[in-house]
Amino acid sequence: MILVTGATGNAGGALVRTLAAAGADVRALVRRAADLPADLAIGDLNDPASVSGALDGVRGVFLLAGYDRMAETLAAIRKAGVEHVVLLSAVAAEATNLDNPISRYHVESEALVRECGVPWTILRPRTFMSNTLRWADQIKTGNVVREAFPDAAVATVDPLDIAAVAAASFLDKGHDGQVHGLTGPQALTPAERVTILGQALGRELTFEPLTDEEARARMTAAMPAAYVDAFFGFFARGELDEATVLPTVAEVTGRPPATFAEWATANAAAFR
Repeated sequence: MILVTGATGNAGGALVRTLAAAGADVRALVRRAADLPADLAIGDLNDPASVSGALDGVRGVFLLAGYDRMAETLAAIRKAGVEHVVLLSAVAAEATNLDNPISRYHVESEALVRECGVPWTILRPRTFMSNTLRWADQIKTGNVVREAFPDAAVATVDPLDIAAVAAASFLDKGHDGQVHGLTGPQALTPAERVTILGQALGRELTFEPLTDEEARARMTAAMPAAYVDAFFGFFARGELDEATVLPTVAEVTGRPPATFAEWATANAAAFR
């Protein structure tokens, strides 16, 4: 049995479906009932006791970074005899400035997993292709997409590819102690992604960059100021490399990672 936390998220949901399709026994930790091909366990990653209650018969745990009392959760995982933890971290753990809260919680989470006494694999994906869904409202109501950081080229990765590598980490040998950096096959700017998405939709979309002032105001309305500063460090000041394409998905799965065009075609309905 493999316990998937974050099972209603983009990567966790994809992993549940990938493992179920491979015939693996899957338990999904969820905060409320959900339509998933898995045994459901109601719990919260901020509550180690609720995670502990979901560990009966579990040999592997897919774990998200940055939750409260993570050391207690990992202690419960070890006590339950779990054989393997796969941590969903992020490339933020590689940033040059570790004073920002995003990098800090990923670095701290990785350190706790390394020290927990259970064999581990760490995944460091770049920006998810599914983050593009935040453009859906703009596209449903017009043909202009306004976005921050116009010069930042990112090798975005399909959550299905993250799930494929996570599944392989559980089901295949040779992943213990490995840190897998995950990217798509091409680094694209926001404008290039808008063009590709328009082609998938059969529409001509236009990209308009937000000024730094506009971007900061929009982001501040949605997240703490320290997180806004972190994203400006990553994408405006170049403190994070999201542009380098890595071969990991192909090496682990035996097939190339999905292109952004393939993701856009598969998810076109969400923008209509």
